Amino acid sequence: MKTLQLRIFSAILLASLALARFSSAAETKDDGQWKSLFNGKDLTGWTPVNDCIFTVTNDNLHLVKSMGWLRTENEYTNFVLEAEWRALEPKYNSGFFIRAGMEGKPFPTDVWQVNLKESAVGELLKGSTNRVHSVTPPVPLNQWVKFRMAVRGKKLTLDVDGKRAWEFTELDAAHGYIGLQAEGKVMEFRNVRVQELGTSSSPPSQ
Repeated sequence: MKTLQLRIFSAILLASLALARFSSAAETKDDGQWKSLFNGKDLTGWTPVNDCIFTVTNDNLHLVKSMGWLRTENEYTNFVLEAEWRALEPKYNSGFFIRAGMEGKPFPTDVWQVNLKESAVGELLKGSTNRVHSVTPPVPLNQWVKFRMAVRGKKLTLDVDGKRAWEFTELDAAHGYIGLQAEGKVMEFRNVRVQELGTSSSPPSQ
């Protein structure tokens, strides 16, 4: 009897491992080509909204002290967004807008934001309401940090420097612009790129 139970347990374990490998393979499937959102030379592909001021300095997208946001020319639905950012002054504050609309000033109304505030790096906000608390400690000034945000349907995930920070499954914006927030602090961005996703596969690997 014990031998039969052991065989059944072994069969279940092997099936579980096979399923895990299949899921992992699906997770690494690429949907489309990566597209650079910043050419290192100018603001081609971006549109300033309200009173934000962005320039290009030393091949980096440089956020000057101002209020407003910089949006992509195109809207996106399912996608992976990767970008590196660094803060250049204390008490820094900025953020990535996800599926943003145009209504609202200086920022879109009730916009989904992955925060770049010094005291809440990586926090997820809807408007001013916290939806996922920060699990990333404050980042020193002038240190580059890589964010990877994968968006599909109602699911949004954040990876910080290659490590999963959190997953959220209640995103209620269907589509919209990708945006960079200007909130009175000097920040810089580089290596900003996007990969659009279809509806059948999981977000691709790095």
